[in-house]
Amino acid sequence: MSEQVNDINRSLYDFVKPEEGYERFEDGLTPEIVEAISAKKDEPDWMLELRLRSLELYHQMDMPANWGPSIEGLDMDHISTYVTPKTEQASNWEDVPEEVRDTFEKLGIPQAERAYLAGVGAQYDSELVYHNMQDTAAKMGVVYSGIEEALHGEYADLIREHFMRLVPPTDHKFAALHGAVWSGGSFVYVPAGVEVEFPLQSYFRLNAKGAGQFEHTLIIVEPGANLHFIEGCSAPKYNVANLHAGCVELFVGKGARLRYSTIENWSKNMYNLNTKRARVEADGVMEWVSGSFGSHVGYLYPTTILAGERASNEFTGITFAGATQNLDTGCKVVLAAPDTKSSINSKSISKDGGISTFRSSVVVTNKADRARATVSCASLMLDDISRSDTIPAMDVRNATASVGHEATIGRISDDTVLYLMSRGATEEEARTMVVNGFANPISKELPMEYAVEMNNLIKLEMEGAIG
Repeated sequence: MSEQVNDINRSLYDFVKPEEGYERFEDGLTPEIVEAISAKKDEPDWMLELRLRSLELYHQMDMPANWGPSIEGLDMDHISTYVTPKTEQASNWEDVPEEVRDTFEKLGIPQAERAYLAGVGAQYDSELVYHNMQDTAAKMGVVYSGIEEALHGEYADLIREHFMRLVPPTDHKFAALHGAVWSGGSFVYVPAGVEVEFPLQSYFRLNAKGAGQFEHTLIIVEPGANLHFIEGCSAPKYNVANLHAGCVELFVGKGARLRYSTIENWSKNMYNLNTKRARVEADGVMEWVSGSFGSHVGYLYPTTILAGERASNEFTGITFAGATQNLDTGCKVVLAAPDTKSSINSKSISKDGGISTFRSSVVVTNKADRARATVSCASLMLDDISRSDTIPAMDVRNATASVGHEATIGRISDDTVLYLMSRGATEEEARTMVVNGFANPISKELPMEYAVEMNNLIKLEMEGAIG
């Protein structure tokens, strides 16, 4: 078997645009920087107060230690928290500046919009640069806009009621950081009973070197409504640390359904410290579909609170950790009402010394009579220098609940590779076929364009894989 490992071809994602003419705040974290961000956005007083309180909490809290990957390479004194091209948000693609438009065209965003998206938002560094929604969705009363735009409109009170209520700044150090310097992101409101037939999408591109991206996504799906929201992320690779510390808050009403799909392909100098949390009321359904392919270090654990009777949660995720990557990912769920149920299905792939850790937390409260929860995680290691760990946590406080966990770790069978090679495949093609088959339960949950993107990412990662 081959022992040669080639560099991964990330040319689709690693192109860089110059920052000439950009507005860039100085590195570090001070009250003056936070006040400048708030003033630039002309925010209401309550938001500035939240920002300054969050900054105080950030400085008071300790860095995460002793339980996850090291983030000692992240120095906030050398991170700019606000960088943006000097352009106004556009609703017409041709009005987006050429160098920014070229970035998203290379990533396939306008093609996806024309093909099947009901609405799309595109964020470049710290601000949304493009936003549009189909008339059909708007006529149904669906609201999809930049969150900053909505903060100044008729939904300002609704945003104030929900903003950082699921993920308060007191939650952890990087939630506090987010509360202090957040910028950009999306606001979605789906009225009761409305089913949005085509997905909405946000795509986040971090172009700047030594910068952070802190978008905030707030989605409210009223009772009986149905929505699929897609999130895509990428960045070019630099030789200095970049940071992503966004926040996602999802409110799912009674009998409503929300699917939240993510394909993350951050560059391998990125620290991805994102926080995502959902609250689901009675008979509501929350579905997560997650593909994590990038970043140097990742802490990512989408959390669902099943607050109402018969609420349910499904999590389907895959993580691919290659050279220099230490990805600590998983899922958390709190079953807090009778007859709630949760299903977690996670897969991870590691190669070239990559480290993949699946970390889950299932909490069954004393109110969750007859709750049911299953956790299944499978790991595939492609060589003998990579690592895969499973760290499940179960906190069950109701004797009527049923909770189960299973985990498997394996390698690609030489017999399987030899069989596929006997059928005409090269060794590399054979290994890629096995990995694609392993990842298929996740890719089949994505819209076709995103399934193709995920399979292409796997192909790029598999180039030159060790035997």
